[in-house]
Amino acid sequence: MHKGREMAEINQDLIKSKVDQIFVELFEVKDKDLSSDKRLFEDLGLDSLDAIDMVIRFQKEFRIKPSNQEIQQLKTLGDIYKLIAVYAGQNKDLVLN
Repeated sequence: MHKGREMAEINQDLIKSKVDQIFVELFEVKDKDLSSDKRLFEDLGLDSLDAIDMVIRFQKEFRIKPSNQEIQQLKTLGDIYKLIAVYAGQNKDLVLN
């Protein structure tokens, strides 16, 4: 395996772990119930206020500033993992630990 690919996989694992941890803390969701295909509103029971709390937490935690359009496209946990991974690829100072 190439070193770059290993780093990408490590970053994705860290992103998933951190996002899942935030969901457990903020929304009292069980870790075992979290997977990339889970829909934020339908499966995890978030409402619009939860979504605002989620975005604010991700902005603080990862030091990212997603656009309104990017935020509106977040439908699943997988969408969140991907969005943060995109920012991680653009920003070497993204906080992952």
